[in-house]
Amino acid sequence: MAGLETRRMGRTEMQPKSLGLGAAWLVQGSEGETIEAIHRAIELGIDYLDTYPRPGEERWGKALAGGLREKIYLQAKVSPPGPNKDFSGNATRRSVENSLKQLRTDYLDSVLIHDPITIEDPLAPGCALDELLKMKEEGLVRHIGLGVRQHNFHRIAIETGHIELVLTFLDYNLLDQSVTQTTLPLAREYDVGIILASPLGMGSLTGVEPDIETEQRRHPGVMPRAHQMWEWCQERGVNIRHLAMQFCLAAPVDGIVMVGPANKMQVEEAYEAATAEVPPEIWYDFEAEFGVRPANLEG
Repeated sequence: MAGLETRRMGRTEMQPKSLGLGAAWLVQGSEGETIEAIHRAIELGIDYLDTYPRPGEERWGKALAGGLREKIYLQAKVSPPGPNKDFSGNATRRSVENSLKQLRTDYLDSVLIHDPITIEDPLAPGCALDELLKMKEEGLVRHIGLGVRQHNFHRIAIETGHIELVLTFLDYNLLDQSVTQTTLPLAREYDVGIILASPLGMGSLTGVEPDIETEQRRHPGVMPRAHQMWEWCQERGVNIRHLAMQFCLAAPVDGIVMVGPANKMQVEEAYEAATAEVPPEIWYDFEAEFGVRPANLEG
């Protein structure tokens, strides 16, 4: 079993390992469980860690004490709570400064403008992007990115010339590759690093039998495809989690794949899937059934 390979992240010059650790679910358990999962990820070579401005963010700071901060790339987000999200310059600075405090660090390798309602709000003069550019000049932030699903938001942000990273989710996996027609070519043109999140389709491709009604709501137009893939793998003794992860790792991007585990066991499962070998003949059979195969598979 090979380890994680090193990746280029667009023009940022960051060179993380191919698998990143997302923050979405890591505060579900106790503080000790969160710290244990983070430590295990770093032990396995995962060195790109994502976090989120909410209660529990301080757990990352505790986990990275004792010199671990210097061994990893640390990413935070500007993600205002509530229905009327405040992406003003003042709110953005407060968010970043609070993350710096909670994470016990004096700089962040990257900060994402996260999930804006409209892309115009954070890009308006004097708002989030302008403030992050100031903080970049001050050395508090090294790289600026965007994390949102809408592809047109990606385009508008990338075309400013200031966005160095884009986190896209649910639109590059075994069920949906729509981002290949929109954001990915533009990212290559502007040399923007890509983070492919939700490689397991938010639970659809973990190996647990998908609930058809839930998946139809989550992935309109593509279900019961996840259930069909699950059945196909069950009949052949194939681990669908391996297929899902290897498919994303083979994407034609300068960037990484990011998983969102909830505990140490799921960290280990993600690493195992990322370092597993899937025989080409499995992929050829899978492609014959579903029309999907990794971008780097020959033949």
